[in-house]
Amino acid sequence: MGTHRTTLPGVGVQYDYTTESGQHISVVVHHDGRRFIGFYDQDDPDSCRLSVPLTPQEATGLAHLIDSAPIDAVRTEGIDLVTEHIPLGTRSPYGGRLLGDTRARTRTGASIVAVLRTHSAHPSPGPDFRLAIGDTLVVVGTREGVDALSEIIAEG
Repeated sequence: MGTHRTTLPGVGVQYDYTTESGQHISVVVHHDGRRFIGFYDQDDPDSCRLSVPLTPQEATGLAHLIDSAPIDAVRTEGIDLVTEHIPLGTRSPYGGRLLGDTRARTRTGASIVAVLRTHSAHPSPGPDFRLAIGDTLVVVGTREGVDALSEIIAEG
């Protein structure tokens, strides 16, 4: 089971998810808010069997059915603002470094509003907050800013 995030220049972001049973599901989030869910054969992960387009409202409704808590926490419908969770993986150069080292807001305009750890949450972390591999950053900003910050966190 795992998730892989791929930036699609000029389009948006693709999230590939493999379930414990080996099913491959892909979600493409376009810059304009449209989303597509793709379902793939287990034997051929490059062959899409079915693609379902969703408006932002439909995507929110579907996400609400799957897990209502995160959707209810922050509503951004109708405004140019997104909230996203960005994992701090083993390839990130920011593991063990201070949050201020990312210069997130200066470089992207997006804000890191919380850091989630396995057994704790750290809301409104300051620049002296030390990041750790495995943290999840809760980020708020424009689609472009959040995507840029995700790239910075992943690659430096």
